[in-house]
Amino acid sequence: MKKAMIVLSVFLLTSLAANGQNILRNLGERAKNAVENNLGNKVEKGVNDLLNGKRKDKDSKKAEKAGVGEEPSEEMTEAEIATQNAKNDFVRGSVILFEDMMDGEQVGEFPSKWDIVDDGSLEVAVVNGKKYAQFTTDYNRVTPLMTNPKHYLPEVFTIEWDMFISPQDTETKEYGEMTFEINFGYSTKDYRSSSVEFWWRAGDQGTRSRYNIRKPGFSGDADYINGEEWDLVQKKLVKKNAWNHFAVSFNKRAMKIYINGVRLFNIPNMEAPEWFWFWQGGNYKYRGFTNVVLAKGGVELYEQKTTDMSAVEKAIAETGKFVTNNILFETGKATLKPESMEEIQKVADYMLKNPTARFEVQGHTDNQGSDKINDPLSQQRAEAVVKALEEKGVDPFNLRPVGKGSHEPVADNKTEEGRAKNRRVEFIKK
Repeated sequence: MKKAMIVLSVFLLTSLAANGQNILRNLGERAKNAVENNLGNKVEKGVNDLLNGKRKDKDSKKAEKAGVGEEPSEEMTEAEIATQNAKNDFVRGSVILFEDMMDGEQVGEFPSKWDIVDDGSLEVAVVNGKKYAQFTTDYNRVTPLMTNPKHYLPEVFTIEWDMFISPQDTETKEYGEMTFEINFGYSTKDYRSSSVEFWWRAGDQGTRSRYNIRKPGFSGDADYINGEEWDLVQKKLVKKNAWNHFAVSFNKRAMKIYINGVRLFNIPNMEAPEWFWFWQGGNYKYRGFTNVVLAKGGVELYEQKTTDMSAVEKAIAETGKFVTNNILFETGKATLKPESMEEIQKVADYMLKNPTARFEVQGHTDNQGSDKINDPLSQQRAEAVVKALEEKGVDPFNLRPVGKGSHEPVADNKTEEGRAKNRRVEFIKK
């Protein structure tokens, strides 16, 4: 139908142009040129408007069908790219203390790895093909189920999670708000928490984040420090209608907060937290979270990424092997997670710098599941690592994949922390 309208519009406009020319022959040459130019511009504008309207409509439907998020329309400048790359310094901790990808959860049930702090409710839901923990009432607080529920954060840790962000309902004026809070006291009644909030609203308020952090030596509100960032969509940090990745890195006194891999806040001095929760306020459809990972360790305070490679060289020089828990796989599969590529790149850089070095690449699992499953799985994972290194230019002749299953644990498989240490990849120099 639109195509027919375009043809008809072009025909009518062209006919008008022809008739106009017959009339203009009786006018002066100067008037003729002026009218012809004006008419030609109208024809061109009419056709372009119709074509652009069709193209926008087609692109919009295509994006909606694919379920992709809205991207900011402006291209990033080189300065913006350089600035964001400089802030992309997040490194996950090496020991996983808590992890919930929601894979085995049943839709409609309360997520099995979470607990209510003082009010509210959760249930497993699905959006854009991904399971997540959805808040089902307003003003909820939930925290991971831990053996020691109020004292489990180490002095160096990282926390990651995903949230789905979509536009505000322009008719009801509903808005979304998710708060990540880190806590210092033994009870929520102590009011001794620091918070990082992420808001998204329609109209001129846009999407924003703010923090309210306690400084060491709490003695009242005066010992809080605050920060705020506005319009995160326009700053190309947040994607609407899409899943977004959030992360926190804490080291003894310093905290960094990231959105989609880019550092948003850098807080140099705050009180060390002991536990955390997610808090939700406001009436919003997709309020919730998934893919939560709490890990012990991270980048040393003020350590630069240029020193990462020396850590690999040092480990191999001192022990003849490099052991890592940062090469991660999909649950029950040999599919590498994207965040594993940074660690694999470190090994690739070492091997490209030392082309005669040869390694046995060992895959290790915890004891969850039978040997019949874990033995071939660990072999497949070792092979996946070798393939990834080969794709980065490493000679596969210098690599031999070996699956060790759960037969060589380095920690107690009775605890989640121990199992996390046992899920590892070792590069043994030969």
